[in-house]
Amino acid sequence: MRFMMLMIPLGYETAPPDVQLEPERMSAMMRYNEALRDAGVLITLDGLHPPSMGARVSFATGKPVVTDGPFAETKEVLGGYWMIEVNSREEAIAWAKKCPASENEIIEIRQVHEMSDFPEEVQKAAAGFEKLQKVGR
Repeated sequence: MRFMMLMIPLGYETAPPDVQLEPERMSAMMRYNEALRDAGVLITLDGLHPPSMGARVSFATGKPVVTDGPFAETKEVLGGYWMIEVNSREEAIAWAKKCPASENEIIEIRQVHEMSDFPEEVQKAAAGFEKLQKVGR
């Protein structure tokens, strides 16, 4: 089963574009990332720039509307993610609990949809999806 662990650093929604990471925290996080890799569960991971560097495209009016960050109405934002492959939700939770997160960080764990989770008619409608997943790999 694949799970995405989403890092939600509270306060990141107002971080400036040039936000700096603390070397000690980065070192601790690298040790955690290496433990995921060494256990053979890590698929990929990345950190994300703060919302002040981002943009949103909304479709509420039926047409795309672009809003540059930061986003005033945002309470929580993503700071990064890990994609892992483990045997259960409990195992994903166990890995999240090992993260050297600070008191202002939350990790949300979400299972990734597998094509086999869907009814046959949905699988047919998504024919070729697996080929799209491999783009750039």
